Amino acid sequence: HLANKHDWADPEGTDRAERLAVEAMLDALAGSTKPFVIANGLSGIVEGRPALESDASPAVGPDADRGGSENLALDAESRGVRSLAVRFAPSVHGRGDWGFVNFLTAAARENGVSGYIGDGTQAWSAVHVSDAARLIRLGLESAPAGTRLHAVAEQAVPTRAIAEAIGAALGLPVVSVDPEDAEKHFGFVSHFFARTLTADSTATRDLLAWAPSGPTLLEDIAAGSYTEA
Repeated sequence: HLANKHDWADPEGTDRAERLAVEAMLDALAGSTKPFVIANGLSGIVEGRPALESDASPAVGPDADRGGSENLALDAESRGVRSLAVRFAPSVHGRGDWGFVNFLTAAARENGVSGYIGDGTQAWSAVHVSDAARLIRLGLESAPAGTRLHAVAEQAVPTRAIAEAIGAALGLPVVSVDPEDAEKHFGFVSHFFARTLTADSTATRDLLAWAPSGPTLLEDIAAGSYTEA
């Protein structure tokens, strides 16, 4: 399940829809022992350190972030569903990516500068889309019920380095954006770009013999994945 609708104008409605969708899919799978993989992000898992696979999501119940769907899915092990959670890095990068780095690139084009927030020491984890896809396949094939997996190839890429790579790819200057001006400059993505969102994936790699081999985020940006039509 990768279809959270991310309606930033109606987060409560988005959370309700997510909860209802996951409930419906789990009801259909109950008693089948079939696998069910649910996507989540790293935001809100822990603060102040990289998240670990052993860290349970604090989002519990229908009024929580994403309707508490990660915990809802993992609890379905007791209903005969081999449910797994895959937590994705904030940048799942590659050609065709419409996610956060795409929005950062669009903001750079619109403003004529590639920006980072504050001193740019915040960091994001990252993973190439091909590595993320392979991780999902491996999880479907063999991960035990109740497993949390981290789709993280690079643990911490500084946000300033991301801005510098975008600036170099577009031929634009790179500037610091004051935190008070960040939302105006970047739009909704500013709320994520202003934070450190990182995770460790050692347990995931050990469990599934997953060895990411795709390009790094900065290599992907330099290769034109976000600047070519």
